Amino acid sequence: MSYKSDIEIAREAKKKPIQEIGARLDIPSDHLLPYGHDKAKVSQEFINSVQGNEDGKLILVTAINPTPAGEGKTTTTVGLGDGLNRIGKRAAICIREASLGPCFGMKGGAAGGGYAQVVPMEEMNLHFTGDFHAITSAHNLLSAMIDNHVYWGNELAIDERRVVWRRVLDMNDRALRDIVTSLGGVANGFPRQTGFDITVASEVMAILCLASDLDDLQHRLGDIIVAYTRDKQPITCRDIKADGAMTVLLKDAMQPNLVQTLENNPAFVHGGPFANIAHGCNSVIATKTALKLADYVVTEAGFGADLGAEKFMNIKCRKAGIAPSAVVVVATVRAMKMNGGVAKADLGVENVEAVQKGCPNLGRHIENVKQFGVPVVVAINHFVTDTEAEIQAVQDYVTAQGSEAILCQHWARGSEGTEALATRVAEIADKGEGNFAPLYGDDMGLLEKVETIAKRIYRADEVLADQKIRNQLKEWEEAGYGKLPVCMAKTQYSFTTDPNRRGAPTGHSVPIREVRLSAGAGFVVVICGEIMTMPGLPRQPAAQAIHLNEQGEIEGLF
Repeated sequence: MSYKSDIEIAREAKKKPIQEIGARLDIPSDHLLPYGHDKAKVSQEFINSVQGNEDGKLILVTAINPTPAGEGKTTTTVGLGDGLNRIGKRAAICIREASLGPCFGMKGGAAGGGYAQVVPMEEMNLHFTGDFHAITSAHNLLSAMIDNHVYWGNELAIDERRVVWRRVLDMNDRALRDIVTSLGGVANGFPRQTGFDITVASEVMAILCLASDLDDLQHRLGDIIVAYTRDKQPITCRDIKADGAMTVLLKDAMQPNLVQTLENNPAFVHGGPFANIAHGCNSVIATKTALKLADYVVTEAGFGADLGAEKFMNIKCRKAGIAPSAVVVVATVRAMKMNGGVAKADLGVENVEAVQKGCPNLGRHIENVKQFGVPVVVAINHFVTDTEAEIQAVQDYVTAQGSEAILCQHWARGSEGTEALATRVAEIADKGEGNFAPLYGDDMGLLEKVETIAKRIYRADEVLADQKIRNQLKEWEEAGYGKLPVCMAKTQYSFTTDPNRRGAPTGHSVPIREVRLSAGAGFVVVICGEIMTMPGLPRQPAAQAIHLNEQGEIEGLF
């Protein structure tokens, strides 16, 4: 049996005008700022007007550690949102925007798949409404203004060796990780070593995703620490006087984007910090707006629950004052087999023993999510090669963990394939039995917060941090930043910092390579192992296969 590709399905979508989608959430058409016919931004004025509404129930979709077999977390998020609407619930979806870097690199698009997709798929995976370009421009405006300040006399006495604000680009480009700027003589400024990160790792991205409105945005931008003086006094974005102009560049990007699923259900797609190097959740303003407009809001947190869900709970929920009523952990039979030692080429062959051997990775994620006091359901994202015995093995394992696993066939059947999951998740959310709490309190020391995550989520024995890093954390605590949460930058492929260690390893160490203070976003970034804040392209990047066909349609993007 042959199946249509994601892009073929997306092209056949019977999209409705975006005003009709907005009407389903009672958003008047004059409060939708259209970008073409099928996407629009929601006005801040309208968002302000619904703040008195009661909040709906928040459902978080997370997953096991990603494998090359694919887990389908976004696909399941979309499928669950469609399923809730199918059973008569008023539901909306909140997901992140796609970054160009992975689209042209290895990861591909980020709008779901099969019959559980958000459209327009091509635009969402490329320039969309220009939010990422605005973030890149705002970030680099600040970079230019710092160097310009130094060039014109350095009134703030910035120590050029202690400029900590790098530049960003929404592309995977390893050549820019470590560079020297201002070569070429006096007219070009003072040469110094710096580098680029990918836009999704920018503190400006994190700030946009955590800010509640434009005033909060400008205040947070102003708090960004960009450099230090020779006596180690911090210099902020506000000192450079860049916060106002940056806010102007981000004015439209701050407004959430509304699009639709293949089944014409509303979806907010806004913001896009990576979960391995940033906090991995869509914007607070989109999530909180959706909660005011829908009875159920399905959102996702990037990569495995050890990264995305941990940061969703410890950073986003803490900052936004929200809490999930239920958590869905996505798993696949194929991924269980890979965790059980099966090579990708052999995944199509039934192997119940390998499934059972790989299930502890799923079990670890279930245990971890339960530590936050929220009920957990497992969604088995169905692949056509899965056998009944393999599916049963996963369900039996999950039952033994005190949870339940529900088979989902949304990829092939759309909302019809998630009715059972939607019904169960709605029941759990309506019961309201969760007792959510973050993993650590604000008053715990910064290193202790890192150790709490390393030991309780990664199940490590110890955190390895040299004296320089320990001193840096202590200095930040003394400067008043000790109450901030920590944002772990770690490989998504393993509970450890070694991407090749699958399963549920214990007895490992978590080495800290670097720490960065994101004073505007309100967290400390802790870079572990070999993780890069500027990824590189693979040997054969996806970009090699992307082109326009004779009909002028995009090929190879998915």
